[in-house]
Amino acid sequence: MAKDFPVPPVVFNPSTPTHRRHPIPGTGASPPAFAPPRPSTSSAANPLPFMSFDIGPAPSSSSPPLFTGPIGMGNGASFEDEPPLLEELGINTRQIWRKTLSILHPLRSADPSLHADADLSGPFLFLLSFGLFQLLAGKFHFGIVLGWVTVASLFLYFVFSMLSGGRRGDLDLYRCVSLVGYCMLPMVIFSAVSLFLPRGGGLIFGVGMAFVLWSTRVCTRLLAELASSGDEHRGLIAYACWLVYMLFSLLVIF
Repeated sequence: MAKDFPVPPVVFNPSTPTHRRHPIPGTGASPPAFAPPRPSTSSAANPLPFMSFDIGPAPSSSSPPLFTGPIGMGNGASFEDEPPLLEELGINTRQIWRKTLSILHPLRSADPSLHADADLSGPFLFLLSFGLFQLLAGKFHFGIVLGWVTVASLFLYFVFSMLSGGRRGDLDLYRCVSLVGYCMLPMVIFSAVSLFLPRGGGLIFGVGMAFVLWSTRVCTRLLAELASSGDEHRGLIAYACWLVYMLFSLLVIF
């Protein structure tokens, strides 16, 4: 015996359209019409919330612009007010050129006041040029050159400390490295000239000795002027400088 279940009444909205109804076979009754579900506007029912485009009101003409100049610059600033890149890096090209000219003349004494302000930009340029000329000769000496200059600067600084008894005047390790590097300019010229000289002859040894004496003379004068009590030991200073630049000349010859 089948059990009857109570069915709740269905209320239809007359304002919504109804679908076509077909009679249920065997009973003659038509099924209820269901209205199609209305699309929900809530964010929970919207599977793609990022697809909703809400266009706001247009900005007024009185609103300030987003960018008033280049990125990272305030109002009223421009690229003309920025200092040059070399000046920001602490590279004074005019001073480097004046120091180079003071050493370039072999018969004129270099002005010690120019080298009182030490820098490493010019020495690095000279050492790089020396290594490039050696590379043209088939020798890869970049690391050797940098290492020898560092050791030579420490050697001269130690010699001055021993001779002066701690009274080094204006000569410190940084200024000593700068002087040794700037006095490498005759060695750079010798490295370039050696490309056109025959190897193994006496000519290249004579030319190399002339450039060694040039570097020794300039470096000795600058070191003696910048260090206190340098004139008392000028001969020992010259011998130490001669040993340093003789090593670089042998690096070029051999």
